[in-house]
Amino acid sequence: MSFPLLTATAALPAIGAIATAAVPAARRTAAKWLALAFSLGTLVLAGIALVRFEPGGSRYQLTESHAWIKDFGVRYELGVDGIGLALMALTALLIPFVILAGWHDADPLETSSSRWRPTQGFFALILMVEAMVILSFVATDVFLFYILFEAMLIPMYFLIGGFGDRAHAGSDENASAQRSYAAVKFLLYNLVGGLIMLAAVIGLYVVAGSFSLSEIAEARANGSLTMATGTERWLFLGFFFAFAVKAPLWPLHTWLPNAMGEATTPVAVLITAVVDKVGTFAMLRFCLQLFPEASKWATPVILVLALISIVYGALLAVGQRDIKRLIAYASISHFGFIILGIFAMTSQGQSGATLYMVNHGISTAALMLVAGFLITRRGSRLIADYGGVQKVAPVLAGTFLIGGLATLSLPGLAPFVSEFLVLVGAFSAYPAAGIIATTGIVLAAIYVLVLYQRTMTGPVKAEVQGMADLKVRELVVVVPLIALLIFLGVYPKPLTEIVNPAVQHTMSDVQKKDPQPEVEAAK
Repeated sequence: MSFPLLTATAALPAIGAIATAAVPAARRTAAKWLALAFSLGTLVLAGIALVRFEPGGSRYQLTESHAWIKDFGVRYELGVDGIGLALMALTALLIPFVILAGWHDADPLETSSSRWRPTQGFFALILMVEAMVILSFVATDVFLFYILFEAMLIPMYFLIGGFGDRAHAGSDENASAQRSYAAVKFLLYNLVGGLIMLAAVIGLYVVAGSFSLSEIAEARANGSLTMATGTERWLFLGFFFAFAVKAPLWPLHTWLPNAMGEATTPVAVLITAVVDKVGTFAMLRFCLQLFPEASKWATPVILVLALISIVYGALLAVGQRDIKRLIAYASISHFGFIILGIFAMTSQGQSGATLYMVNHGISTAALMLVAGFLITRRGSRLIADYGGVQKVAPVLAGTFLIGGLATLSLPGLAPFVSEFLVLVGAFSAYPAAGIIATTGIVLAAIYVLVLYQRTMTGPVKAEVQGMADLKVRELVVVVPLIALLIFLGVYPKPLTEIVNPAVQHTMSDVQKKDPQPEVEAAK
């Protein structure tokens, strides 16, 4: 039996979570280093998976399959395609930076003697989320995926509700109430989506007699499985609703600004750069593969919702006074682009959507983490409380600018490539949708540049006069992310070579071909 690489990649952070939680309470620093070591080990295993993966090989590679719950036909079945591999690598890459960025976020608050912040629990929960997210990207059994899809809500709930933003340190009672509200809202929205998905999962088993993606695909291919049109559409809606909540897609998005605003900055990155990607990834893997006819049937409505997300999220970002909520609404707009690319049903659109998931994860992590360093220094999330930061902390301001320019998809930075492909794919299939989506680019330039102008330029406010520039630990967090944004912006080929074959398989699932350009005959 070959080495179970995918299981090991997911199991290592889970083991790390248990080990970190078991560290004695007085040894907080040891717990931090232990969590970081396990996250780096996971990154190494993900790197090995990248090396062993053959882009031109079979659809699912590094496969594992074992009986789990025999009476219900549930198997522990894993396999990775190019899309899942890219997102697994993204997750493994970001978690060490999340841990380093949150190095002191779970230390006891000196200003509050009433509440102990368990450092060990904080980092253990982060590692547990990593394990579940990685496993969800490689699960090829629908029931196994559902278990992971729901189980990751538990550590996220405690991370949001139990560890608050340092900007609220001076008002413990009010901050605690806001955190509790954000955590409960996050949990309820996602639980409702998950319960609806559970009904669809059971319905799928009744119709197909299996939870295995490979068995269902084989049954479709040989004609032994046919779904009534109405049944397929209802099952699709059950799956899509849960994924749209997680994504998040308008109008199911309202939990995200609350959760990102009240969580610590590293947890906010965990939400939007890692956990939310499970929703858009699942649209590609499960909605399009299991329900191709229903996916095409629902495409017009989903495209409208994606366009509303793009414009609505960007407009609300323009009007925000809170830095973290601005980034949250910008993410809603970006997820609209991702979903637009998926359901444009073109190879350019779906390749762009997958690249967008990766590039958005990197760019949002860079911007949010630098914003977190800024907020920690000033103790406020309000844009109006800043001004002239670039004169006292030029490195912080410079990295903040690069993160912002990546967010608005400046050519030369990674998100530009993915946004360009999404728009090309949308234009070729739905020209009106492509035109409307471009307004998101204009609005992104407005909210990013206005944010930078109001916080970094102008006269130096008295409250930021003595602000320190980025420290070594903070530079270790930010500089690699910026370097990666530049590298993938200039040379995206390593990523596209992994993703494109998987996209072609998805296009084959829905029996779609790219529209041919109309060329006028020469006169």
